[in-house]
Amino acid sequence: MRVSVIATVLNEVHSLPRLLDSLVAQTRPPDEVVVCDGGSTDGTLALLEAEERLPLRIVRRPGNISQGRNAAIEAATGDVIAVTDAGVRLSPHWLETITAPFEDAGVRAQAVAGFFVPDPQSVFETAMGATVLPEAREIDVQPPVARRFLPSSRSVAFRKTVWETVGGYPEWLDYCEDLIFDFRVRDRYGPFVFAPEAVVYFRPRTNLRAFFVQYYRYARGDGKADLWRKRHAIRYLTYLVAVPLIGLASVLSSPWWWTLYLISVPGMFWTGWRRLVRSWGGLSWGQRARAALWVPVIRVVGDAAKMLGYPVGLWWRWRNRSRVPDWRRS
Repeated sequence: MRVSVIATVLNEVHSLPRLLDSLVAQTRPPDEVVVCDGGSTDGTLALLEAEERLPLRIVRRPGNISQGRNAAIEAATGDVIAVTDAGVRLSPHWLETITAPFEDAGVRAQAVAGFFVPDPQSVFETAMGATVLPEAREIDVQPPVARRFLPSSRSVAFRKTVWETVGGYPEWLDYCEDLIFDFRVRDRYGPFVFAPEAVVYFRPRTNLRAFFVQYYRYARGDGKADLWRKRHAIRYLTYLVAVPLIGLASVLSSPWWWTLYLISVPGMFWTGWRRLVRSWGGLSWGQRARAALWVPVIRVVGDAAKMLGYPVGLWWRWRNRSRVPDWRRS
């Protein structure tokens, strides 16, 4: 079985060495690595051209990440495509683990979902990872598949024929493109085989501004793709209706409303705090307190970014309705 690892890059000269070094250290070496550059101007191409440890090929395709992934996969010669990102570090057994199900006659895998975990380098990043990134124990698994889990394209593998059958990544979409690809794969081939040990280490955003921009773009992509209507509706109802009404009732009514307010509002942050307790082992008690205070701030800022980005995406979708494909039927 020939395996191609593909990734896209755009001005990744500082983060790319982590990926290249971790590819070199794989227990199952890739048969080839295909990297698509989207028009870097910071020395990324020179770094790639100087790489001699890997069977590396470079493809140039200015455009969005979907166009870059499709160009890299089209150029790849492997029977199995393993997809990751430039800004990550792969565990040494990542490629071996994520491709093993394809050689297991009892599984007959068409697509395999790996996993990714936070790789924080500050108190803020530790809180960020706990607030926004799920844990493997939270995934609904009926071995060997994860019934509803949709993998990030930081850590996923599939047969090249699967990519061809579902039409590749959606090139009309700039964010959340991997979700549309996942939906198409799952609809055609069933749930992804789950390989939680195929771990990619992903560094969370380093500050609130960068995080806000990231989640604004994610939500804008949700709107463009018409994803997660119920989730977004619940978020608007929570912040614009439920929280204000409970707060108003607390002021104007009996103390019991204060009890409800004090229980329901912190309850919004409970998942982040629970994950944080399991991940703060290397922090001092003062750092743990700071991280715990960051969790609600990050959650509210992320929700605000989503509430602003989603209608922008919906407006884009309405304006381009004659040109946007119905991906659920395609």
